[in-house]
Amino acid sequence: MLTEVPVVDIGPFLAGTPAGKSAVAGQIARACREIGFFTIVNHGVPADLVAEMIDVTKAFFDLPMDEKRRVRQPQPDQSRGYLAVGDENLSYSRGDQSTADLKEVFAIGRVDVPDTDDFRGPAAHPSFAPNLWPGQPPRFGPVWTAYYRALEHVTLELMRMLAMALRLPEDHFWPSIDKHVTPLRANHYPEQTTPPRPGQLRAGAHTDYGALTVLLPENVPGGLQVRNRLDEWVDVEAPPGAFVCNLGDLMQRWTNDHWRSTMHRVVNPARDVSAGNRRVSFAFFHQPNYDAVIECLPTCTGPDDPPKYPPISSSEHRLRKYLAGLAPAAR
Repeated sequence: MLTEVPVVDIGPFLAGTPAGKSAVAGQIARACREIGFFTIVNHGVPADLVAEMIDVTKAFFDLPMDEKRRVRQPQPDQSRGYLAVGDENLSYSRGDQSTADLKEVFAIGRVDVPDTDDFRGPAAHPSFAPNLWPGQPPRFGPVWTAYYRALEHVTLELMRMLAMALRLPEDHFWPSIDKHVTPLRANHYPEQTTPPRPGQLRAGAHTDYGALTVLLPENVPGGLQVRNRLDEWVDVEAPPGAFVCNLGDLMQRWTNDHWRSTMHRVVNPARDVSAGNRRVSFAFFHQPNYDAVIECLPTCTGPDDPPKYPPISSSEHRLRKYLAGLAPAAR
């Protein structure tokens, strides 16, 4: 049983050899069964793009509050724009409303939206709401757009790997993700100049809502923790330039609990290292098509293993969980 998050080299899968693809799918299948998290290396995202993404995002969060609020989230059901510290608590989504997360957020949605009814019609609202772009720093919009496209490519490859890991054709998920509604968000955890309230964390314990999350973390004190099957909280430290991947609620429903959407949180740094200790991470929350119906996969059920969940649409599940995670004043 895996008790720590494993590192998976996905290069052999991307190279396309049958042996390499099978080996990578097997490693991912084990990680998904046993801990619901894995870290990927050799993913092909350029290191200079990652570095520029971090730089422009920290520069945005360094702006005065009045400037950041110019791109404040326009509607509660739209994951776009800026949320200040206190506007969100991820543990709200599971019924714990005791504290607010010690983070601020900037988010965008899909960057290449075709001008068709599937994407622009009434049924698509608010899945493809316009993105909000800050005026400063000047390179913010182009860098975020390039990063979104790079992560979109990696995630579509990962969905092929997950399909193989589930003994399904590589393209099995494509009809459910060809109109994906994936948000990309930066979480900025400011320096903690005053002690948090009892029980208050940088991000409260939660599961993610969609199919798969691809996270770029910073390895600094006060980082990501995962709760393993032994009910232990374990630290996640990714190799430089690696991405941390985890399953969301919809993948758990798809797989009939064969794979789990694992609880995780972001803890506070120890008080003796909290000065000057800010942290930024980038989460690509891969969300299936708004009209995709999520129901038990054929390889995850049988006579003694009936479906545990009724069918649900991707958009219904996402909006229910996302709105529950907002502080009342931000709804």
